[in-house]
Amino acid sequence: MRFIDDSPAARPTPALKAVTAPEVEIAAPDPAALDAHLARSRYGRFTLTDAVRPGWQLDVVPQAGYRHDTFVDSATGSRLPALVAAVSSEQLFDTFLEMLEPLGDTCDVVLESTHEEGIGRREFTREGIERLVLESVLWEFDDLLLNDGCTGIAVMHPELSVEVQLDEHKLLVAYAQARQPFERVLRDRGLRRDDRLRVISQGEHMHTSTGRHARRFEELVARLGAT
Repeated sequence: MRFIDDSPAARPTPALKAVTAPEVEIAAPDPAALDAHLARSRYGRFTLTDAVRPGWQLDVVPQAGYRHDTFVDSATGSRLPALVAAVSSEQLFDTFLEMLEPLGDTCDVVLESTHEEGIGRREFTREGIERLVLESVLWEFDDLLLNDGCTGIAVMHPELSVEVQLDEHKLLVAYAQARQPFERVLRDRGLRRDDRLRVISQGEHMHTSTGRHARRFEELVARLGAT
């Protein structure tokens, strides 16, 4: 298993306002304590997938919820409303699939990988796939999508500026002028809106991946015919 230390300053999520952890010297944990921290997946009623863990200092405590946000295009200055949601692992995959329904019967897909060190982010695109066919394929790779910290997926409307992401941090992000259909899914799942919500990508955190996950990612790319 490979752990990747991923600071918010190095790799911010586009829709989020990155917050750098305060510069306070914190004693390094002993190996046993660190192993126990990395093994911990449950925080209250919220359960993380295996893909990501908060940093030892726990400056962001994982919790369920969602918030309104805005994506700002750095090149044009245009703004697009967004929702950012943290969903407990037992509901995450089903919630992601439900959020694809407003995209319609046909969508475009982008798969993202950071498995190969020194290469950076790779992207693979499949355009014009039937949503039900896509969902059937994704069910075959649910373990990869939930538990690999180097895999992300974005599903888009082929014509409109509407997009749903399940990113490497296993956050759900929806971009759309009309947020209501996506917000309804989250509310029906019992999530509460909190615009002060801080998510795991905004603090120090670590991603995990394995060679098996890297191979499964390549299989998913081939299965979707993405290039």
